[in-house]
Amino acid sequence: MNKQQNETIGITSKFDGYPRGKDDEDTISLNMHALFNTPVGKEVLKYLRSITIEAVHGSAVTDSVLRHAEGSRFIVGVIERRIVHGDKIARED
Repeated sequence: MNKQQNETIGITSKFDGYPRGKDDEDTISLNMHALFNTPVGKEVLKYLRSITIEAVHGSAVTDSVLRHAEGSRFIVGVIERRIVHGDKIARED
């Protein structure tokens, strides 16, 4: 991708690595913040953490299981970083 194409699409997301404009980045983060800032959303996030980030695999874990687990952990991490970012944006308004 050349520089001109990148400027048209926007910045590369610090959260997920995909190019999009700042307004789109902020909207996604605000939506994540709104969704997971409810009692139900907090319980869902707690559940997602328990089956991903907090899950421990034994030494006999296979490569494919480990790759799946790390991908799942990445997604939950993206959600958590977006929630924090959305909270920061909401407090600035």
